[in-house]
Amino acid sequence: MGGRSRGASSARRADRRLSLGGFGSAWHLAVRFFGALSPAGPSPQDACWAEERLSPPERELFARMSGPDRRHGIGVARDALRLALEDGLSESELPPGFAAAGLLHDVGKVRSRLGTFGRVLATVLAIGFGRSRACRWQGRFGSEVAKYLAHDRIGAELLEASGSDQFTVRWAREHHLPAEAWQLDRVIASYLKEADGD
Repeated sequence: MGGRSRGASSARRADRRLSLGGFGSAWHLAVRFFGALSPAGPSPQDACWAEERLSPPERELFARMSGPDRRHGIGVARDALRLALEDGLSESELPPGFAAAGLLHDVGKVRSRLGTFGRVLATVLAIGFGRSRACRWQGRFGSEVAKYLAHDRIGAELLEASGSDQFTVRWAREHHLPAEAWQLDRVIASYLKEADGD
């Protein structure tokens, strides 16, 4: 590994990003927005790659995700694997649910019926007013905002019910938390975090 510690390059890259209240960097949000303007799902080759890394119940959850969310999940899983390999890990050294964690970290968004512009508004409101306050709003839109903003918790519940590996469940729950709050190995989780662009 050339004298560098595992995860050191990921930590340095992550330190250079401006985070917006747990929603990731402005760059991450802009990339996600423009990517979400196309409703298309992943290519057949990318979908096959993803399905090979998921259990049958996880495949069902993945199929329920929007096209942009599935494309994003594939990008996160692939980039996280690449980062781990660049730091000298082999795929066999990663937790069993590592790729699934990247693919399904946003699966809780399936419970919210917000489209791209509703998600943007929900994110802006949560950044401006705070996530906990935005989650308490009432009415149809407020309810959808609350579900969207709780996608980490909802996703973990869906994955738990589907029998997913605990690594996958925990990453869905923890992917918006600061690194010091993670219960997962910080080096391993940092590959997923960096790949997600948060």
